[in-house]
Amino acid sequence: MPPIDPQLIRADFPIFERDFGGRRLAYLDSAATSLKPRPVIDAVNDYNSRYTANVHRGIYTTGEEATAAYEAARVTAARFIGAPDHHEIVFVRNATEAINLVAYSWGRRNLRQADTIVLTELEHHANLVPWQLLSQEKDADLEFVAIDDDGRLNQQSFEVLLRTRPKLVAFTHVSNGIGTINPVKEMVAKAKAAGALVLIDGAQAVPHTAVDVVDLGCDFYVFSGHKVLGPTGSGALWARRELLEEMPPFMGGGEMIREVHLRRTTFNDVPWKFEAGTPDIAAAIGLGAALDYLTAIGMDHVRAHERALTGYALETLQEHVPDIQIYGPPSVDDRAGIVTFNLPGVHPHDVATLLDREAIAIRAGHHCTQPLHERLGETATCRASFNVYSDRDDIDRLAAGLRKVQRVFAGDGVATAPVAASR
Repeated sequence: MPPIDPQLIRADFPIFERDFGGRRLAYLDSAATSLKPRPVIDAVNDYNSRYTANVHRGIYTTGEEATAAYEAARVTAARFIGAPDHHEIVFVRNATEAINLVAYSWGRRNLRQADTIVLTELEHHANLVPWQLLSQEKDADLEFVAIDDDGRLNQQSFEVLLRTRPKLVAFTHVSNGIGTINPVKEMVAKAKAAGALVLIDGAQAVPHTAVDVVDLGCDFYVFSGHKVLGPTGSGALWARRELLEEMPPFMGGGEMIREVHLRRTTFNDVPWKFEAGTPDIAAAIGLGAALDYLTAIGMDHVRAHERALTGYALETLQEHVPDIQIYGPPSVDDRAGIVTFNLPGVHPHDVATLLDREAIAIRAGHHCTQPLHERLGETATCRASFNVYSDRDDIDRLAAGLRKVQRVFAGDGVATAPVAASR
């Protein structure tokens, strides 16, 4: 096993001190949002209790401390994803806002009628709906890379779509729906050769594997803080500086200005041109603390731990849960720490409800990937997802819990309360 001790790591997460009916929480919903360690909680509390002030404004001790901590988090975020210039990091509330920023600012200036944007069938709604809105406004075309039956992107389909000379190619680094790790570097190279700019949704990649945006060769990269052990309301857009310089502001107001007159305004430098108003200062500082926490563990160790755990989960569930249907790539080499599954004849919401009685938290639904579920032929699935605090005991409890669910629905067990058949 890689040098990560989940039991030791769990000591950093206060939620594991809580008693759930005599059980420790088996938290298997990290793909939705990750738990928060004490260093992150302390960093947020420290700002709120010791040096609360606005940033870039107050010429006094706490104001300067707040600005220094906020901008230090920007440097940390840049270093974490290999950005060459921390001024290329724009703080946002989440990956969704980052993608909307690009669609609104870059897209509305550069997209023309009949231009093409290439997406994929794997995308989260956050990397689909903004482009739908933009294409409708501009009378542009959306095309989609198909997936095969194992949930991998069909590279032949991708290459055919690149012949349309798309303006933009946007795709997820790691599928939040079924865990597919896409061949990002190779796809970026193909798209760039076709003359497209490339946006990568890294919300599920940054928390789990080392990312280097320069090595990937993309133009835009986005991620959310709350999936990377950080606070909600935090996240980042990285973009090449020359693109940011050319893009108009996303929102107008304070902070994003240099001079304002009654009939004209000149804008601030990047990245502050895109950070109108008072930001969520505490969340940005907490994000920096979260990235420092993962850096101390080592992202290679994080990936090795989750790779081993995913392999154990696939093997254990297939061996001990009869008839379970698992979606996504069969190999851990191109699958992140996500296992998506269904139990035939049992609605995913019922599975999640019964598992909750065992203090096991999974996700049930379409995971903000309804087009992907249409491709899978399902309206909903169950999803278990892992992080540095997850271990084999969580997987064993999940397998045992699923067998109990099967016994309940086979009539060999008794549900102690009504269970929703469809929600």
